[in-house]
Amino acid sequence: MESNAVLLESKSSPINLLNEMHQLRLLGHLCDVTVSVEYQGVRAEFVAHKAVLAATSKFFKEVFLNEKGMDGPRTNVFLNEVQVADFASFLEFVYTAKVEVEEDRVQRMLEIAEKLKCLDLSETCFQLKKQMLESVLLELQNFSESQNSEEESATQPNVLLESKAAAVAEADQADCLLDPPRSPVDRPNNGMPPEMPATKAKEK
Repeated sequence: MESNAVLLESKSSPINLLNEMHQLRLLGHLCDVTVSVEYQGVRAEFVAHKAVLAATSKFFKEVFLNEKGMDGPRTNVFLNEVQVADFASFLEFVYTAKVEVEEDRVQRMLEIAEKLKCLDLSETCFQLKKQMLESVLLELQNFSESQNSEEESATQPNVLLESKAAAVAEADQADCLLDPPRSPVDRPNNGMPPEMPATKAKEK
């Protein structure tokens, strides 16, 4: 009787493999390619493994598959117009699947990814640029909304003052209408007290 097939899958194996290859590269063990990078007079050499570069970069894959013969124990590849720092970051990415760069270098990393035909790095840079753009747009939107709310709050006190002034004027008019006119007795007569005319009449 045949038993059912089961799947043996390790979640950590890909990470462990990358970490081990990265350590081997840093120590210079089993490296079979030297990449010479030169940009504006600045030159540096990096040792790596053909298999890793070929698996992550179509550019290197084409170079290695089309080479006629090895110059010795290690193949040499020359790259012009690629900055040393950018290629170092590229190597770190292909060996670790992550790299930390300054924001203003993301565009350059995208360019080197396209130059070396590294799809993973290209997609990562593209997604990061998209997030950065969305973040900037969100900040601009929040800024414009705060400006609008400040303008509205600045105009609201004027509206309140005008409405209060109108209410006070209406109240004054209402008071004038409600107050009865004073009788002639209540009013002073040419500055004379009201009883004065009566006494004059008696004297007459």
